[in-house]
Amino acid sequence: MDSLFVAFYLGMASLVDGALLIQGPNQSVMEGESVTLECLYSQNEYNISRVRFESFSQMLQMWHSVWPASWCFYNLNVEQVDDKMVLHVSHVAPFFEGLFRCVSDDGSLSAPNNVSKTLSLKVNYLGEVYLSREGYSSFLGLSQEIRVQKGDDVTLKCSASCSEEPNYIWYKEGNDWILPSPVMTLRKVSPADSGVYTCVAEHPSASLNKMRNISLVVLPEDASWFETHTGRLVLMTSLVAIGGLSMLVAALSVCVYRRKKRAETKPIDDRSQTNPIYKDSKEALHSSCGDKQPLVSV
Repeated sequence: MDSLFVAFYLGMASLVDGALLIQGPNQSVMEGESVTLECLYSQNEYNISRVRFESFSQMLQMWHSVWPASWCFYNLNVEQVDDKMVLHVSHVAPFFEGLFRCVSDDGSLSAPNNVSKTLSLKVNYLGEVYLSREGYSSFLGLSQEIRVQKGDDVTLKCSASCSEEPNYIWYKEGNDWILPSPVMTLRKVSPADSGVYTCVAEHPSASLNKMRNISLVVLPEDASWFETHTGRLVLMTSLVAIGGLSMLVAALSVCVYRRKKRAETKPIDDRSQTNPIYKDSKEALHSSCGDKQPLVSV
């Protein structure tokens, strides 16, 4: 029994002594911060230069090696520092979030000592606030100002990309009310509802918040239809449609014109050159002697 315990203890000791480790942040990091990951052995007798970083791709569902890269203000660097392999990211972005591990290509190590445990890198981020109006296309979003007629219903929705579901609040400039919701609905608006409204998105577990303002103008009942937000959308859509139709008509006209020109240009008929020409014929040049032999053979 004692011998079995000693053998088990020695086996576990060799596993720990030869283990490949990964070190890094043990809590979430903020977007834009610098992050450093380290690969190292529990013993210094192994070749750290044969170690590489790998990250897990959620899209491909597979591990792939991490190589140095640099674009815009993002800089990812991998280098050996003393007895460690170091991965440094100068400005961490949401797409760096995921699982990382260290893998050794040293043939003297076998599984599981040649692969470290996984480290989960969590990035807290909050994108810009996006506003949309119910019943209208959200492709282009909303402008800084919307104009509506008196008695209209207005429903505005606030959204933002975030590492977690953000909290939203609406408030009106100059008023003391607060609406804790991503959706704000104003029923049968009147001129008193005109003003600047603000939506604030807050990260639930980090000190991040973004806001977006929008101005609401309630027009009088006798205002022209094209002064409203709906009227302007109709005018813009009509202009785009007319412009597209004009371009289509112009393109078709050019095609028809070129086809007509090609039809008017007849090709040269070379078949007439195969007819025999005799010296004493009308087609032949003047000659004092005549013969019946053709100048052009068939």
